[in-house]
Amino acid sequence: MTKMIVGLGNPGDRYDGTKHNMGFMALDLLAKEYQTDFKMEKTFIAEVAQTFVNGEKVFLVKPQTFMNESGRAVKPLLTYFNIDPEDLSVVFDDMDSPVGRVRLRQKGSSGGHNGIKSILTHVGTEHFNHVKIGIGRPKNGMKVVNHVLTKFDSEDNSEAQDGIFKAVDAIKYYIENNDFTKAMNKFN
Repeated sequence: MTKMIVGLGNPGDRYDGTKHNMGFMALDLLAKEYQTDFKMEKTFIAEVAQTFVNGEKVFLVKPQTFMNESGRAVKPLLTYFNIDPEDLSVVFDDMDSPVGRVRLRQKGSSGGHNGIKSILTHVGTEHFNHVKIGIGRPKNGMKVVNHVLTKFDSEDNSEAQDGIFKAVDAIKYYIENNDFTKAMNKFN
């Protein structure tokens, strides 16, 4: 059985460390933990790293399509590697949760998240694992787009980092135990 873990974000230095790139940050840490490196796969418009855990192949993917088009990278990779959507896990930022809170779900709607909306459209099902990392709501009347495309302020940065570490721990637990329900029970 093969698993694919996708972290959502926007490519380019301009977006490094922004709230919308929580998925990229989690995947970078996961790749480091598994001692693997990302390589650009131009055919799939994604950076891809591979590793084996307990004899099972695991693909780590960072789409390079920009957030709103994430599904354009995810669907061809699922098809090419013959991975069932139920073996897909997507890590992304969640504005509806407090900063750093991690929530795992086995399926779900986009909840207004454009990256997830794109994946739902291209993959054609909501039956894939969601790993949400809270970024909180905009403060002081800030527009949503400005909120997600800025870095955390010093007040929230520690909680955000804790959320990334917790998400990585949850993903590793899922991969190593091959059971997303157990991961949900342990980390939600």
